Amino acid sequence: MSGEKANTLKNHLLAVKNNELVFENAFQSISRMILDSEIEKAVVNGRTTYDFKLFREGPKHIIGMYEEINSFVSYVKDAAEGGSSKEMAYVLVGEPGNGKTFFVEYISALYRQFLMEPRNRKYTFKFNGMDRIGTYGKITSVESQTYEDPVILAMSLFDRDGDNREFLAREIGFTATEIDDLYRNYRPLGACSAYIWNDLRQHFDGDIVRMLDCIEVVQVPLIESLGTVTGKYPAKDKITSSAVDLLGEESIQRLLHLTDTHNPYRFDLRRGALARVAGGGIHFSDEIYKNKKDLVQVYLGVIQNRCLEVDGYKWPIDTLIIATSNNAEFNRFLAEKEEAPIVDRCRISYISHNTNYKLQEQLTAYAIGSESKTTLNREELHQDPNLNYAVSVGVVLTRLPHSDKLTPVETMKLAAGEVAGEKSIKTLAEVIDVLSQETDITVRFGQKGMGQRNLGRAIQLLMENSETNEGCCMFAYDVFKTLERVVLDYVTDNNDRSKYLEDLKTARGLYRERIMTEMFNAYMDEPQAIRRDVLNYVNMIIGIDAEHLGPDKMWKYKDPQTGELKALKVDERFVNSIEDRLQLKTEEQRDSFRTSIRKIYGQKISIDPNYDFMDNLELVKAVTDVRLKSDIAGAGSLIGALANRTNEANQKLYDRMIDTMLNKLGYCETCAQKTIEYFCTQEDEN
Repeated sequence: MSGEKANTLKNHLLAVKNNELVFENAFQSISRMILDSEIEKAVVNGRTTYDFKLFREGPKHIIGMYEEINSFVSYVKDAAEGGSSKEMAYVLVGEPGNGKTFFVEYISALYRQFLMEPRNRKYTFKFNGMDRIGTYGKITSVESQTYEDPVILAMSLFDRDGDNREFLAREIGFTATEIDDLYRNYRPLGACSAYIWNDLRQHFDGDIVRMLDCIEVVQVPLIESLGTVTGKYPAKDKITSSAVDLLGEESIQRLLHLTDTHNPYRFDLRRGALARVAGGGIHFSDEIYKNKKDLVQVYLGVIQNRCLEVDGYKWPIDTLIIATSNNAEFNRFLAEKEEAPIVDRCRISYISHNTNYKLQEQLTAYAIGSESKTTLNREELHQDPNLNYAVSVGVVLTRLPHSDKLTPVETMKLAAGEVAGEKSIKTLAEVIDVLSQETDITVRFGQKGMGQRNLGRAIQLLMENSETNEGCCMFAYDVFKTLERVVLDYVTDNNDRSKYLEDLKTARGLYRERIMTEMFNAYMDEPQAIRRDVLNYVNMIIGIDAEHLGPDKMWKYKDPQTGELKALKVDERFVNSIEDRLQLKTEEQRDSFRTSIRKIYGQKISIDPNYDFMDNLELVKAVTDVRLKSDIAGAGSLIGALANRTNEANQKLYDRMIDTMLNKLGYCETCAQKTIEYFCTQEDEN
């Protein structure tokens, strides 16, 4: 074997022996990529699950999908450890627009990045000097068609298995244990590689040194557009699709050179999508059940045997097969009973919509876009600070099933890990458990609702709206009209349509409550005014029973956020008026409520010192109402003062609030005026 060349099989094997390169299958690579990253615990819908930080990196990463990611990781891990998963495909089934394709493409991008690290790179081999043999015409070099690893060749150098093991031990220095480890990933050479290796053996009379001189180790290209290592096959229509797209076909160009008609190299496997990912890659089949039956049958063979078969020739492959399907296509496929074997070979993961409105705000930001927007006249388009909240709450409410145990708002808050009055997260877990027993997948929790594409349509309609362009602002309240328009135009089922419209009414009510808080903050000339008052109430009810509370009602406490000692005057009238607003009439009711607030304080503050009770909508609303009604004398209420600006004092108040909204709360003139107008109406009051 010539020592000058660096890319010889021997050098490659030495690098594997010295742990400079890794020999592993696709499942082991992907499993290592995920499990080597940071892992945290997260509580989702009352259950503890794992959060893999690898999926949360980059400017546009996966949001939520905790259970789905856990399911995928356990599938890959089981396959990497030789479990039954290695003979299955992983299929994501769900409604359109809930992130299935994005999930697969994100994993593919991560995997390509992972393989770009020198130690993780994939290598294959090619046979050089083929024109010397005589039966290959002008074909000088042949690369392994399925990107087989050089170690696979090393395990098939000789006909007898014992000779191969002896070669690895003698020439490279592998120990018996290391050789056993390599052989765990043993697979035979593909038909053409084995055939060509046999031709070389005959040509050189079995001289292994001269045979190995013809072997050149090369890197597998990681170029996304070539479809190597990570490739996608989208379902096509019945006429243009064929098994050739997946498996390849006989190559006329090669037949012009090959005089030996039995040579399996006459088949061009790289014409198909599977061979290009066969060397430890990921094959993504988009909408797998939309394919016609013969293609699905091809997948059945490939999934079960991990082998490409063309005219009786076999090429073993090492590939993670991951697919997507929407509910309608999947149900239609299941209805055809004779297709049961393919479903039997798939690990089905039902992907639900995102049901956490706080996480949805990040997804909504994706839909709105990060670029600065302009109107049709090229003027800068402002975004109402409440727009993201309004959209996110609207779409999430449509995804939550109605239940006798919880109101839609309680369900929404519990799903986001927030406090929902007396209702606990256990109630939500019970509702989800009951729904998960349903045989109809679409009835289960989060499986139905407005998807990300519908959300995008609503944003598009808002941006093309003449009022938006005239005022140079995407006003939050207008988005409810565009969401309703999307429901009317794109939701075909009558029951779904009426449910979604009802949910959007609820979302308007939540928007109304948010505007009340915003108005008070604007009135107080402080962005965090309500938050401060809510925390004051909480601290007052903790201090009201304190032993060292003097007659001046001054109470000293340690601020959990800053650690400083603070003094607070306990104002019983303020406390009582808030509790009156909460409809707490008797002492027992007041004590019970105060106990629950203290309990939440004890649980939350220890974990998150910045917890501020702003997710407790009833309490925030009560505090807002008390401050709004009590702080404005003479005009009867802030609404009256803002609506009736005939006197100078009211006009000054209006101007001051507009000024605060513009300079401190992120509004523009259009949305500031429209928000105050909306506040002065009686619309959407729950």
